[in-house]
Amino acid sequence: MRTFLLPLVVAAFCYSPVSVQAQAFPDGPGKDILEKECSNCHAPDMVRSFGRTPDEWHDVVIEMIDQGAKLSDDQIPVLVAYLSKNWPVTGAASASPAPAPAAASSTEMPADYKGVLDALGRTGDFKDGVLKVNIPRSDLNVSVDGVATPTPFGFGGWVALEKGTGGMDVMMGDLVLTENEVNPVMSALLNAGIEVTALHNHFFLETPRMFYMHLHGHGSAAELAGKLKPALALVGKPGSTPAPSAGKPIQGTLDSSALAKIVGTEGETTGAVYKITIGRPDIKMMDMGAPINARMGLNTWAAFYGSDADAVVAGDVAMLDSEVQPVLKALRANNLNVVAMHHHMVGTAPSVIFLHYWGRGPAQKLAAGVKAAVDQTGKPR
Repeated sequence: MRTFLLPLVVAAFCYSPVSVQAQAFPDGPGKDILEKECSNCHAPDMVRSFGRTPDEWHDVVIEMIDQGAKLSDDQIPVLVAYLSKNWPVTGAASASPAPAPAAASSTEMPADYKGVLDALGRTGDFKDGVLKVNIPRSDLNVSVDGVATPTPFGFGGWVALEKGTGGMDVMMGDLVLTENEVNPVMSALLNAGIEVTALHNHFFLETPRMFYMHLHGHGSAAELAGKLKPALALVGKPGSTPAPSAGKPIQGTLDSSALAKIVGTEGETTGAVYKITIGRPDIKMMDMGAPINARMGLNTWAAFYGSDADAVVAGDVAMLDSEVQPVLKALRANNLNVVAMHHHMVGTAPSVIFLHYWGRGPAQKLAAGVKAAVDQTGKPR
C-alpha cells in the first residue's frame, strides 16, 4: 500500500512547473534549500498558499523526499523550520485546510456503501467515516491450546472502506482463512486487481490452523465490492470447512469493568468475549486523502474470554520501529506469549509493525500484562 501525507498539498507542489526565483522567498536559514532543491517544481505563489503546522510541514517534506526530492537528514529540520516560520497555520498567508470528504463527517451511511453491503450480502456499520463489513468465521469451531474459543475472540474477518480524494475509495481488510482457503482466495484477489499485503498467523497450537490475509485496494465502492465478491465466495465454502475441534470452553464470567480500569480503555462485550480496542492517533497515516484510523486497521486490541480466575487473552499491538523491543520485553516480563510479529500494510510512512500475543491466567493479571505493553507505545519521540 502506498500512503500519501497531506496529498492535496503534495499534489499541488509536484505539479506546478514554474521555477522559483531567488527573490521570491524571505531571507533566513532554509531559503537556499527551498530554492535549490525545489526550483524545478515549486511556484512561489503555490508555496505561499499553504499555511501549515510544523508537523504538517514535516509530513510534506518527507512526502517530497519520497517523490524524489534530494534532501539530507540535516537539511530536513532546517527546511521544516523555515517553512513553519514563514507559512504558519494562522495568518494572512495561510490557507484553510482542505475540507474532509462529506461522508467522513456524516453519521448516515452513504448510499454507495449500502450498495456494498447489498452486493456482498454482508452486514456492517458506518462510523467515523468508515464502512466496516463483517466477515466472521462463525462456520468454524476453533480451539487454541485446548480452549474452545468463540468467534469474536479473534476470528472475525473484516473489510473497511473510506472515502479518499478524487472520487476514490480506499479499501483495507483482514480475512480469516483456513489453510486450504489461503491460495484460492489469494488468487481471486490478485486476479481482480486487489493487493495482498500480508499473510500470517495469530495463534500457536490452534485447531484448525488459521491464517490472516490483509488486502488493499483503490476504486469506487461499487468497483471494489465487485472485485472482492469472488474471493469472499471462497471463504467458508461448503465442503472446505474442517471438522470441529475438540477444545473445551471456559466456564464463568469476566468483570469487564475491572479489566477496562486496568488497561485504561473501555471495551465492548460480544457474547462471552470482552474486547478493548486502542487507536494510534499519534501515528499520522494517509492513503489517497483518507486518514488511516483505528477502524481501518491502525489499532492495538486485546480480547478476553473466560472467567476472572481462569481466562485467555489474545491481541495485537501496533508499533513504530522504536517501540518493538520495549513492547516485546513488557509482554515477556508478564508471561504473555508472543506468537507473531509482522506488517499488515506495505509502503507506509511511517512503517508500522504489528505484534500478536496470547496468554492464559487470571483475567486481571493478563490485563496488567497488556497494560504494560500498551504503555510502551505512543510515547513522545
